[in-house]
Amino acid sequence: MNILAPEHRRLRIGDDWRDATGGATFDVEDPATGKTIAAVADAGVADGLAALDAAAEAMPAWAATPPRKRSELLTATYRALIDRSEEVARLITLEMGKPLAEARAEVAYGAEFFRWFAEEAVRVEGRYSTAPNGGYRILTVPKPVGPCVFVTPWNFPLAMGARKIAPALAAGCTTITKPAALTPLTMLLLARIMQEAGVPPGVVNVVTTRRAGEVVSALLADPRTRKLSFTGSTEVGRVLLRQASDTVLRTSMELGGNAALIVCADADLDVAVDGAMVAKMRNIGESCIAANRIYVEEPVREEFTARFAERMGALSMGHGLDDGVNVGALIDEAAVDRIDELVTDAVGRGARVLVGGERPGGPGHFYPPTVLVDVPEQARMLRAEIFGPVAPIISFTSDDEVMAKANDTEYGLVGYVFTRDLRRALRFTEGLDTGMLGVNRGLISDPSAPFGGVKQSGIGKEGSHEGLLEYLELTYAAIDLP
Repeated sequence: MNILAPEHRRLRIGDDWRDATGGATFDVEDPATGKTIAAVADAGVADGLAALDAAAEAMPAWAATPPRKRSELLTATYRALIDRSEEVARLITLEMGKPLAEARAEVAYGAEFFRWFAEEAVRVEGRYSTAPNGGYRILTVPKPVGPCVFVTPWNFPLAMGARKIAPALAAGCTTITKPAALTPLTMLLLARIMQEAGVPPGVVNVVTTRRAGEVVSALLADPRTRKLSFTGSTEVGRVLLRQASDTVLRTSMELGGNAALIVCADADLDVAVDGAMVAKMRNIGESCIAANRIYVEEPVREEFTARFAERMGALSMGHGLDDGVNVGALIDEAAVDRIDELVTDAVGRGARVLVGGERPGGPGHFYPPTVLVDVPEQARMLRAEIFGPVAPIISFTSDDEVMAKANDTEYGLVGYVFTRDLRRALRFTEGLDTGMLGVNRGLISDPSAPFGGVKQSGIGKEGSHEGLLEYLELTYAAIDLP
């Protein structure tokens, strides 16, 4: 396949595609084979600050660009992504490992952020009102927060960048994106597409690096940076929040999850099994909103487990570009090691494996779809974010019991509930400590809906109108009218 041309494997800074200082590069691998597919520029601190120079220089003109013009450029990006969907999808699969069908779905999902925020760009509104005592007027004026730094993960290399870049541009902000070193190529391709769509120089900058800590720290310490948005682990999020506090940055954090999926005895089991497959196996389970713990009410536990295990066992594992593959490679060998250790720990504590559970040999970073039952509360996989194709099933006998278990975690990103009882669904909606809830569905991500968690799963919302507000400051003017 045609990988990005060498000139577009460089850093995108201002109007240039440039080498890293000193010409340093690093290799990007295909996780299904372990083979190198490209070398990209390895930026240092000086390169990161050069990107901030470009973003700061472009900021006044971009903020002053008419909203309709910003909207049209976002729409042009959306159309280009749809037109080039197959090219982008194949690149996602090649560097990240997910099956091609899922990569195509990611392109459609990521492109939709540009369409949604193209529509939002012309709806940035303040208000004018009379003060309650009638003595003066209240005027609020929304303004772009300023240059933004984005740190994006490897699991959705297009969509996670799109979810940040689109609202920032709609609000009038300029951006610097530091993609994951494991999957930098997709973000570089997006930058090229946006350049060709007419987005002005300096508005979208991309800095690829293996030295993320030092580069991002330098950007956060610079007072010209006014916003940080991070998607990744809670551990790294805590570090970035501490660093952001030094300059009192606006922050958005989309962090880890430990999603409980609850199947009630009154659920439609066809819907529940389908939903559980989506919630668990979307993106090979490498998703912060993946079902991490599956709780099934005792009267339907046996039937649900048998049907779910049969579906999991029927999935085909292989290279994501091959026809008929449902389960691609995990991102690297460390991911396989971690999942294997979690399964070994659970089995050692008494869990039984119904499907999978054995690490395959051969090249690439693979782990089979795995279902475990009789998983004890002490098993580490019930506390850790699995981030892979492993599903522990636990039984429950009452709503109060499962609610307490589902909430017994530092995370609060998403939950899933399957029931035909509306009152029961509403009790779970109010009682679960999560920022999002899927009711009788396993797919909740939507650019028009607010995405984000509570507790240690994050701060702020992405997508929807609320996602645009994350990139705006309000100036309030008290106007005397004698």
